[in-house]
Amino acid sequence: MVNFTTNTYQMKREILTFSNKISRELSKPERKFTADITYGMLASGSCLLTDIVDQLHENFQKVNSVERLTRHLNKGTPVKALNSYLSVVRK
Repeated sequence: MVNFTTNTYQMKREILTFSNKISRELSKPERKFTADITYGMLASGSCLLTDIVDQLHENFQKVNSVERLTRHLNKGTPVKALNSYLSVVRK
């Protein structure tokens, strides 16, 4: 018998571990954003912010979470994040 809760937890842990590797030099809010976007996109199979927010299961109104993600996306990608990602991918 397959235990879907265990599989989901293991998958989420792997995604968050990867996200931590590529964002270790960023500020805490940027690390949280990276983890939320990475997990949300992979769990939902979509890049729509509303679908990503649905997968995060936050206790906030959906519009507030979408707004938070939108603000971070409007800032652009920090150079430190790009360098961290490239160093992880090259290994």
